[in-house]
Amino acid sequence: MDPRTTNLTDRQLEVLEHRERGHTQQEIATELGTTDSNVSAVERAAEANIEKARRTLELVRTLRAPAQFSASAGTCFDDLVDRIYTRGDEAGIKIAYCRPELYAHLYGLLEAYTDSNRLDASVTIGLTEDGDVKVFTEDIEDPS
Repeated sequence: MDPRTTNLTDRQLEVLEHRERGHTQQEIATELGTTDSNVSAVERAAEANIEKARRTLELVRTLRAPAQFSASAGTCFDDLVDRIYTRGDEAGIKIAYCRPELYAHLYGLLEAYTDSNRLDASVTIGLTEDGDVKVFTEDIEDPS
């Protein structure tokens, strides 16, 4: 694989390839002539780059959606679901989820950003032409 086509360094790609083959950090360190703590740092940096790329793609997909809106922290899921259906109706988009499915979909995407059925962070919601609901969390902190 050519790391020039990604946002990973040569070393990050090399470490990830070894990890995918089931090697331990110590085994990788021995093979690469470094320490296991260095391998761990390289792996963490690679995972951070991957997460940043994932979030970038999530943002682009949300922004490219033909209908979108923001919901602020404190918005309850009931209001969020109502706004999604209302915005879909206004844009002529049939939402691809019935109400219980939409709740489950949103909760799956936003679980780390909710408390007592309310958003803890601002989000941008995008509605695609085929009725899918994309979510971009504006909170840049790692939810884990």
